Amino acid sequence: MTVSALVISIVFSIGSLSWGYAQAGLDPLARWLLIFGVAWLFSQWRRWYWFSSIGLIVIILIAALGTWMGLTPGWMFASGIFALMAWDLTDYRRRIRFAALDDDERGMERRHISRLTFLAFAGLSLSSVAMLVRLEFTLEWAILLVFVVLFGLTQLVAWLRR
Repeated sequence: MTVSALVISIVFSIGSLSWGYAQAGLDPLARWLLIFGVAWLFSQWRRWYWFSSIGLIVIILIAALGTWMGLTPGWMFASGIFALMAWDLTDYRRRIRFAALDDDERGMERRHISRLTFLAFAGLSLSSVAMLVRLEFTLEWAILLVFVVLFGLTQLVAWLRR
């Protein structure tokens, strides 16, 4: 479950940032961000946990640059939220290996991901309010919100079935 949430967080982070830059007409940078996202996913597959810290720093800096340049703040903020989630989930995967045998790993994982999901919902709600105030709420943003809500509901249903 953590791995799927991690992959989705990286994809949403890179996708949000790339989309925000592509909307501003900065397609070459958007392509480089997509390549960086593929490298980040590859690093998770190879268990290079250190790469998530680099990913978080790069995404936050590029999102801050985009905000400073006047790009849509929701996309920049969403990329930061999902990058933070991916960084946290990478660290969680590294730490959970050292759990005691009698620990309830599934319960700990469920609680951890539910806290992160709440963080994502709260952050995206604030971003949505900011976009509504600036009259920049678009169909693409609504689609992202729908995907995040569907992912959250899928997690909830999976947890309730266990």
